[in-house]
Amino acid sequence: MPDRRHVCLRNEKSILDAYEKIHQGSVRMTRKVFWEDPYLTELEARVTSVRGDDITVEETIFYAFAGGQESDHGTIGNSRVLQARKEGKEIVYTLENGHGLKPGDWVRMTIDWERRYGLMRLHFAAEIVLELVYQHLRSIKKIGAHIAQDKARIDFEWGENISKMFPVIQEEARRIVDANQEIVSAFSDEDAEERYWEIGEFARVPCGGTHLRRTGEIGEIELKRKNPGKGKERIEIYVRKSSVWPAVCPTSPALDRRGQGAQ
Repeated sequence: MPDRRHVCLRNEKSILDAYEKIHQGSVRMTRKVFWEDPYLTELEARVTSVRGDDITVEETIFYAFAGGQESDHGTIGNSRVLQARKEGKEIVYTLENGHGLKPGDWVRMTIDWERRYGLMRLHFAAEIVLELVYQHLRSIKKIGAHIAQDKARIDFEWGENISKMFPVIQEEARRIVDANQEIVSAFSDEDAEERYWEIGEFARVPCGGTHLRRTGEIGEIELKRKNPGKGKERIEIYVRKSSVWPAVCPTSPALDRRGQGAQ
């Protein structure tokens, strides 16, 4: 088992180095700290703009809906985040009315960790299932996907009962989970904010979501079949709790750009 303190300090240093780049003017967008460390649950950040109930911040741990993965839940300052949406390379947060924030204010953002971790586990379970489906059904076409906290789904254009493949897919997915492989997640094009994930079984897969560090964190994958319409098949994906320790720092202080833990 890795040393928790070592993991935390390494990730904090990389994030703080990124903040220095922002100060130097080399980054002109919302810095997505959820890519730097998707296990961070609190962060001190500076407000960069305010438009009524909408605000933007210099850097964020708060994921906004994209690629089928639902947004995080949580707070910024003393206000609940009602919506998080992408506008280009910025992320705009809609807060409750009366938040009282102004540009330049420092705020603490906090995300619902149970929800984030559930989304990450289901997200990567869905990624593995999709890649295995592609391996076994070469002509199949994905037409939709959604990742929520309780389940994920993938919709396909396919004229046969897809559940025939479930025993094979579940067995191969189980081997990947049991192997507890490292999941590599990085930029393929940092300027364009294009990212990928990679494990041993598959080539690099483009994806800008929040990813686990190891496949063993997924837990046991269960599949269910639904038929949403003629010529369409849906796989619903569920995960059971994992016995693998998640690489998370629950006692790590919130980070601010000045390199100090928020009190």
